[in-house]
Amino acid sequence: MLALLGFGTIVVFIVLVMMKKLWAVPALILVPLVFGLLGGFGEELGEMMVSGLQTTAPTAVMLGFALLFFLVMTECGLFEPVIKKILKVVGSDPVKIVMGTAVLTLIISLDGDGSTAVFIVFSSMYPIYRAARLNPLIMGVLVAIITPTMNWMPWGGPAARMATALRIDIADVVIPMIPAQLLTFASAFVIAYILGRMERRRLSKLHDEEVAAGLVEEDDNPLANRVPIPTTKVWFNFILTLVFLGSMVAELLPLPALALIAFSIAVTVNWPNVSMQAEKLKPHGWTVLVVVLLILAAGAFTGIIDETGMVDAMAQSLISVLPTGLGHSFSVITSFVSFPLLFLLSNDGFYFGIVPILAETGASFGVPPEVIAHSVLPGMFLHTLSPLNPPLYLAAGLLRTDFGSLWRFAFPWATLIAVCATVMGVITGAVWLF
Repeated sequence: MLALLGFGTIVVFIVLVMMKKLWAVPALILVPLVFGLLGGFGEELGEMMVSGLQTTAPTAVMLGFALLFFLVMTECGLFEPVIKKILKVVGSDPVKIVMGTAVLTLIISLDGDGSTAVFIVFSSMYPIYRAARLNPLIMGVLVAIITPTMNWMPWGGPAARMATALRIDIADVVIPMIPAQLLTFASAFVIAYILGRMERRRLSKLHDEEVAAGLVEEDDNPLANRVPIPTTKVWFNFILTLVFLGSMVAELLPLPALALIAFSIAVTVNWPNVSMQAEKLKPHGWTVLVVVLLILAAGAFTGIIDETGMVDAMAQSLISVLPTGLGHSFSVITSFVSFPLLFLLSNDGFYFGIVPILAETGASFGVPPEVIAHSVLPGMFLHTLSPLNPPLYLAAGLLRTDFGSLWRFAFPWATLIAVCATVMGVITGAVWLF
């Protein structure tokens, strides 16, 4: 019963948001509320929502103030030199711009933190995409298919969590999956090329239509009329950004505290005048508000489906449908089962709660725990697009789009690259087929 309520909650939420019948914020609150009432948890739902809010509130504060910090950096032209360099290399060719975005995403993702990539890539590239009339959702796709692979690194969260949960060496988790990791990098650049070609054809057709209608000149370059953002205090802002990011990686202070401090310094030094601060930040108010609201609403959503037991019931039901007598094939089946599990669960819930169960079950089929660890790594691509993943809402806010549009555009590509990673794992023997 609980599993059906859980799956119903997820499916109804996604359908309503994808079909744009409901905005993600009320959907995150009302859908689990209705299913919680159907499950007979009426009197407890309020406390469950508050418990979920307490869990995500620090994340909302951190991302909200970090977003404000990077908006200040953008307004002050910190990324303008990067934009000029990129434009010098890629010009106005959509294929080159998209490929350049993929390279930038790969470099920024080396720290294994997807949120950093979202902030920097979107802040620096969004003005170029807007000026070139490219679909900004492409950036969302590239971050969704590149940053999860970087999380496979030894310093990334998934590998460390699995090594801890299964009590195995982290090298045994990471090294056998290096060929699959390289394939996902290659696949990401192939996808970037395909998306760039699609945009080139779309813009070429659009340009021809506008020329025919007399709206533009034949040789009009959409980036030629881009107005550069005035650059002020570049070196101060550059050093402040490095210190902020470095402090986040080193966890010198709690992340919300670091974001509060960094934003306060940035806004005070760059715009000492209070009225100027209000003027500069006012246009970005809705972007920041949406991100914070979405993360808090996701907390209410998570609180209900977690504390009602829906999440555990869904996970157990998915594991229970695995047929007996699988032998070593349990490994590859586990890989595909991890796709919906990682989509439905938090990182900690999956790696510390579900992976040990999968490893124990796999042991009965003769599958060692490190092979189970390899099998579930590709599922990270689906977790990136989970409605329970706060950076997804941050990405939607920075791209000035809604959760449904981003999810609908990115999900097929993320699924494709997850399948490619599993197949390469099978080919190299990291994931067992027989």
